[in-house]
Amino acid sequence: MLRSLQPSTGNRGLVGADPELCAQLLGVDGIAACATTADGQSELLWSTEGTSTRLEDLQFTLGQGPGPDVAVCCAPVLVPDLSRVVASRWPVLVPEAQALGIGAIFCLPLHVGSACLGTLTLQRAAPGPLPDTTLTDAWLVANALTAVLLHGGPQQEAFARADSGSELYRAVVHQATGMISVQAGVPLARALLLLRAHAYGHGQSVVEAAEDVVARRLSFRNDENRPETSGEGTDGP
Repeated sequence: MLRSLQPSTGNRGLVGADPELCAQLLGVDGIAACATTADGQSELLWSTEGTSTRLEDLQFTLGQGPGPDVAVCCAPVLVPDLSRVVASRWPVLVPEAQALGIGAIFCLPLHVGSACLGTLTLQRAAPGPLPDTTLTDAWLVANALTAVLLHGGPQQEAFARADSGSELYRAVVHQATGMISVQAGVPLARALLLLRAHAYGHGQSVVEAAEDVVARRLSFRNDENRPETSGEGTDGP
């Protein structure tokens, strides 16, 4: 499994291994690896389909959860029982994650020294701590993924620049954030907050809302009012 964790040419996930097999070997229900872009945002590189992908989209939309915390502190965040998390820690994420059927989340940094390059998140429906041997194996996977980020070649270089024209999972978010910044006359950080708020309020992922912006179905021309929508495929304001 570790030998298969290497850059994959022509794969938008950028990692050649099978995440479903990796999750099975680690005894969890799902796994996801994200990396941190040059502008400090999260980019999903590799994940099992379904719950883990939705969890990463949820953390990205809300800006809260184990992943964002690990990206800042560069230390593992292990949550063996999501129902026991203090409500004020992740007030919106916890009920949303529980609604996905998640009972435990374990997030490790992909790091070199104190520099966090990304995160590896394992999730499981059943609450309870990871066995020590499983946690050790998870760290081996995290270290292998870190090596992929460090030595991945041209695709990872494009990822680090977060080019809007690349095939990155959230490249459209970076493009939409720039458009919103111009439309609303606000800094990029504020533009991303506006996009996240709109996505959550309309039951979309940030990627879906960003696609509406890029397709010009959604505009943020006036920061003081609700976004303008036009055409088909979006909810009204």
